Amino acid sequence: MTRQDQTPSSTTTWSRWKAEAVRPRLLILRHLPVAGVGLVTTLVVVNLLLGLLPIGFVVATSALVGEVPGAVAGGEGSDAWRELVRLFVLAAAAFVVQQVLAPVQLTLGEIARRRVDGHVHQRLIGISMRSTGIGPMEQQDSLDALKEASRRLDGSWETPGMACAGLIALVARYTSLVGYCVLVGAVVSWFAGAALLVTVLVFRYGNRGGLRKYSQAWSSVIAVFRRATYLRTLALSGSAAKELRVFGLTGWLGDRYADAHRQWLAPVWRARRRIYLLPYLAYTAIGLAVSVLVFVALARTGAAGSVTLAELAIGLQATMGALMLGGYYPESDDATQLGMLAAEGMEKLDERVARHDTVPSQRGTVDPASLDVPSVRFEGVRFHYPGSRRPVHDGLDLELEPGRCTALVGINGAGKTTLVKLLTRLYEPTSGTIRFGGVDLREMEVDRWRRQVSVVFQEFLRFELSAADNIALGAVHVPRDETAVRRAAERAGIRDVLESLPHGFETPLSRAYTGGVDLSGGQWQRVAIARAFYALEAGARLLVLDEPTSALDVRAEARFFEQFVERTRGATSLLISHRFSSVRHADRIIVLEHGRVLEQGTHDELEAAGGRYAELFHLQAERFTQDDVPDERAVTTARGAER
Repeated sequence: MTRQDQTPSSTTTWSRWKAEAVRPRLLILRHLPVAGVGLVTTLVVVNLLLGLLPIGFVVATSALVGEVPGAVAGGEGSDAWRELVRLFVLAAAAFVVQQVLAPVQLTLGEIARRRVDGHVHQRLIGISMRSTGIGPMEQQDSLDALKEASRRLDGSWETPGMACAGLIALVARYTSLVGYCVLVGAVVSWFAGAALLVTVLVFRYGNRGGLRKYSQAWSSVIAVFRRATYLRTLALSGSAAKELRVFGLTGWLGDRYADAHRQWLAPVWRARRRIYLLPYLAYTAIGLAVSVLVFVALARTGAAGSVTLAELAIGLQATMGALMLGGYYPESDDATQLGMLAAEGMEKLDERVARHDTVPSQRGTVDPASLDVPSVRFEGVRFHYPGSRRPVHDGLDLELEPGRCTALVGINGAGKTTLVKLLTRLYEPTSGTIRFGGVDLREMEVDRWRRQVSVVFQEFLRFELSAADNIALGAVHVPRDETAVRRAAERAGIRDVLESLPHGFETPLSRAYTGGVDLSGGQWQRVAIARAFYALEAGARLLVLDEPTSALDVRAEARFFEQFVERTRGATSLLISHRFSSVRHADRIIVLEHGRVLEQGTHDELEAAGGRYAELFHLQAERFTQDDVPDERAVTTARGAER
C-alpha cells in the first residue's frame, strides 16, 4: 500500500480522534469561565501544589534515609542528627500540607461543579424551551440528545461541572508524573526517565482512551436505554398500577423490561471486552518490560556505587510513584469523559432544535390585536410531518367565521388535531396560507398571535398548583384577576366544586401537598376549559376546544356543548369532537376527511344532504339508543366513527 493510499484513512482516523477526544475537552474548557476566574485560578494553584508536594516528600524522605547512617554514627546533637531532624520536619510538613490541601481541592472543585452545572441546567432548559414550535420535541434525535444531557445532570459525578473540576485536577497528577520522571532521569539516566514517562502515558492512553470508546458504546444505545427507562418508570408508576394488574400486564412488563435491558447492555458488554481485554494485556506487557529495565538500571548503578543511598531511595520511590500514576484517576477520568458527553448532548440538542424548528420565533410586523375582523381562513394548506411524506392536509380550504361557533368532526386520522397545531403555529404549513383578518399569520410575531388564541388540547396539563393558579395560567401576560378567575370557572361549570374544596380556589390540586386534593377526569377537563375562558377574558378572540369533554359521559357532554354554544355566543370558536351528536348546536359543522373538507353546513343541512355526516351521525345515535346489542359490522363502523 502506498503512502497516498494511506492518507485518506489517516485523515479519517485523525478527524474522528479530534471529534471524540479533542473537541469535547475544548468544550469543557469553554465552560470553565462560568465557575469564575478567581475560583479557577485558586483551584489550579492548589492542584499545582498538590502535584509538587509528593515530589518534595520523596526528595525529603530519601535525603532523610541517606542521613541515617551519619546520624547514627554521630549520635544525638551532631550535625548529621540535626540534618536528619530538619529533613524529617520537611517531609512531615510536605505530608501534612498535602493532607490539608486535599479537602480544599475537593471543596473548591465542588463549588466549581455547582456553578457550572447550574449554568448548564439553566441553558439546557432554555434550549429545550427555546423552540417556538414543537417539531424538535417530537424528533427522536432531539429527544436522545436531551436524554443524554439531562440524565447525567440528575447525578453529581457525570456532569459538565465535574468534568471542569476533573480537568483541573489533572494538573496535580501530571505535575507529579513529570516530577517523578525528572527525578528518575537525574538519578538513573534521562533515557530511563523518558522511557518511564512514555510508558505511563501509554497506560493513560489505554485507560482514558478505553473509557472514551466505552462511553461511545453507551451513546450508541441511548434510544434503547430511553425505552428501558420508560418501562421501568411505568412499572413503578402509581397511575399505571391499576391497569397493569387488572389486565395481567405485570409479567409482560417485566419481560419487556428485561428484553430492553439486554438489548442495550449486550452491545455495551461486547464493546467492553473488545476495548479492555487484549489491549490491556499489551499495555501491561509494555509497562512490565520498561519497569524491569528501569529497576535493573537503578540496581546496577547502585551496585557500582555510582549513586548515594539517598539517590537510590529517590530512584526507587520516583519510579514506583510514576508507575502508580498510570492507573485510573477517580477524581478525573469518569467525570471528564461522561461530563463531556452531557455537554455534547446539550450542544447536539441546541443544533437539532435550530435545525428542526421551522416556526420563526420573532417575525412579522402586524399586531393581530389591531385587526378588526377575527376571521380565520385556511387557503390551500398542505402539511406533512418532518420525516414523513404522507400529507396530513392536502389542499385544505376552510373558514372560521367571526363571531360564530364552528364544529370540526371526522374519523380518526382526518387531521383535526393537526389543524389545531397549525392554527396555533406549533408547526408551519408545508405550503399554503393561514390568514387572520385577511393577514398571513407569518406576518405576525408568534407570541402576539398566540395571545389571540385560547386552546384546550385533548391532552391538557394538570399543574400541581392551586385551582386559581391552574385557571389564571391561561393568561400569564396580564395581572391576575381573581374576579375573572371565578367568572371563568362559572362559565366552565366548575365554580361550585372549586369553592367547596378545603381552601377554596387556593386549594392545591394534588395530593402530594398538605391540604391538597385531586379532581376527577371530568372536573380536571372543566378546569382546563376555565383556563381557556380566562384567556378570553384577557383578550383572546379565538377559542379552540380539541376533544374538550372526552372524560364526560354522553349526557354531560351534550349538556356542556349546549351551554358552551350559548355562553360563547358572539365569540369565534372552534369545537373538535368525535361525537357528532354533541356538536349539532354549532352554527356550522365541517366534516374533515383525508385532510380536506368533505362537507360543511348546519346540522339540519347536513342531515338533509344524506352524506357522510348523516351516515356517521345515525350510526352513533343507534349505538347509544339501541336496546339490543348491535351486529358486529355496525359496532365496528360506529367505533371507527367515534374515534
